[in-house]
Amino acid sequence: MREKRDEAMKTHFGNTIPGHIAGFTVASAFAISLSLSAAAQSSGVSQPADSVPPSPSAASMSQPAHEGFWGKMNPFARKKWVRKQLDPVKGQLNELDEVNAKNAQDIKDVDSRAQAGIGKAQQTAANAGQVATAAGIQAAQAHQVAGQASTEVAGLTTTVNGLDQYSAKSTVSIAFRSGSAVLSAAAKKKLDDLASGLSGEQGYILEMEAYAPLKGSAGVESSDRLAAAVKRYLVTEHEIPVYRMHSVALGNVPAAGTGDSKPVRTSYVELRLMENSLAAQDAPTPRFGASQTGASRP
Repeated sequence: MREKRDEAMKTHFGNTIPGHIAGFTVASAFAISLSLSAAAQSSGVSQPADSVPPSPSAASMSQPAHEGFWGKMNPFARKKWVRKQLDPVKGQLNELDEVNAKNAQDIKDVDSRAQAGIGKAQQTAANAGQVATAAGIQAAQAHQVAGQASTEVAGLTTTVNGLDQYSAKSTVSIAFRSGSAVLSAAAKKKLDDLASGLSGEQGYILEMEAYAPLKGSAGVESSDRLAAAVKRYLVTEHEIPVYRMHSVALGNVPAAGTGDSKPVRTSYVELRLMENSLAAQDAPTPRFGASQTGASRP
């Protein structure tokens, strides 16, 4: 029984309490409406007959979620909402600024590297141009030196080929008395005239062919003494180098090329001045004194 009674009380109070609360809410709203109407009438403002204020429950349902009890927007709620809406945009803008800054820095780095590469390439090209110019100058110099060397070689070849090419410039015949190897005054005068023209000259030689009327070896020995007398005079009196004089003792054999087959009847020395035109003409002729040749002056 007790349990049934408790259950009936719960049902009664459960059904009546919400109704009392609703009635109290409606009564309060109606009282507020009456007070507002009275205030309006006392201030002289007429209201339309059909102007019925909306119920508090309908007004609260039609306004935004952030409005207060009196129908006004909460300023703190508005700022929070705006901040909530702008925070993602600000984040995206900040991220975009960071990306732009990074891109600008990357572009700057790439430009710096490109400028450095261009400068290095230009410097390398300039160095290569200098090297090429120097190589061209060296090649031109080498070509010039090669040309000079070729000219000198050609000149040396001509000189070498012409070293043994001599031509007769003059001929002098020195006569001796029969059986004597002593030079006469006339013979010495001829030798003096010949030697005076050889002072300071180069590229010449003196050929001597000595003849004597004796036969056989006696004639050869006699003609050899004649050639020795001529050479001794030229060395001691005019310092003609010995290496420039070449002699041959022929005895009574006729000179070749004369066409004469008869034996020689007189004693004489045929002396020819031979000159090589390719020999150098600048340096003076070496001189040998009596002490150098071993010959003594008379």
